[in-house]
Amino acid sequence: MSDQHKRYDIATVGNYTKDTIVNAAGTMYADGGGFNYAARAAASLGCDVAAITRLASEDSHVLDVLRENGITVFATETPASTLMRLEYPTDNPDERILKTASTAGTYTPEEVRAVDAKAFVISPSIRGEVPFEVFEELRLKDTTIGADIQGFIRIIGPDTRLLHTEWPERHQYLALVDVLKADIVEAESLTGETDLRSAARAMAAFGPREIVLTHRNGVLIHADGQFFEAEFHPVELVGRSGRGDTCLGSYMAARLKYPPAEAIRWSAAVTSLKMEANGPIARDYQEIVDLVERKYNGIRVMS
Repeated sequence: MSDQHKRYDIATVGNYTKDTIVNAAGTMYADGGGFNYAARAAASLGCDVAAITRLASEDSHVLDVLRENGITVFATETPASTLMRLEYPTDNPDERILKTASTAGTYTPEEVRAVDAKAFVISPSIRGEVPFEVFEELRLKDTTIGADIQGFIRIIGPDTRLLHTEWPERHQYLALVDVLKADIVEAESLTGETDLRSAARAMAAFGPREIVLTHRNGVLIHADGQFFEAEFHPVELVGRSGRGDTCLGSYMAARLKYPPAEAIRWSAAVTSLKMEANGPIARDYQEIVDLVERKYNGIRVMS
C-alpha cells in the first residue's frame, strides 16, 4: 500500500459482485458491486478515488478497469467472489428479485485503516459484509461516512434469495453514519413508511444528517430539515442495476464542493447517464455538465 499516506477525495468499500442480470431484453453478465459503481461515479466528477474491495483472483480484471479510470485499488483476494443474480420481472425498475450463491466474505478494520479520504462510501451487498467494528475504525478518521442501507437489511434466505429483514442493530450503526442511502423499497422495509418524505424523516431520526432516497423517477434528498428533489432523465433505461450506488457515489463526490441543493443536480445527472447502459458510468465529464445545463437549471457554483 504505497499510497497509504495519501488522502483521497472519496474511498469506496464493498465486495465485488459477479452479476447475472435477467430482464425482458434477456440475460447478461456484468462486473458489479456497489463499491465499483460508486467509485466510477465519483471519478466521473473528477474526484481522486480509492476503491477497497474483496474478490477472487479470477475476477481481477475489474481492478484493471478501475485503475484505467484513475482509481487506486486496495484489494483482498478471497476464495470466491460474491455471485449475484438480479431478476427484473416487470418494467418497474424498483421491482426485482436478488439471489446470492456465494460471497467474498467480511471486512476487518485493518482493511480500511491505512486508507484516508475526505469521505467514505460503504456499499455492501448483504448484512455481515461490513461489521460494526469497521464503522468504529472509520469514525476515528476525519471523514464523512456514507452508507447504503441495502447491505444491512438484506440477508440470504434458504433458497439463496435475498430477503429484507428487521435490523436490530440499526441504531448502533446509524449513529455513526452521516449520509444514508436507500431506494423506496428498502426505505419502506426499514421504516414501514410508503411515502418518500415520511420515510426520509424516519431514517433521519436514526442519526444520519442527510438521507438519499432513490425511486424509479428520481432522487430525494433530506438535509437539515429540508427536502430537495430531482428527476432522472435517461434517454433510454437500460442499466437499472447500480442506480443507487451511482447516485450515492456521485452525491458524496458533489457534496465535497456543493451544498445539498446543488449536489443533487450532479448526482441526478450522473445517475441518468449511467442508466443508459449496463455497468458503471463510462461517460465524459463534459457530458455530465451538458446534462446538468439542459435538465437541471444549469450549474450554480458556490461563491
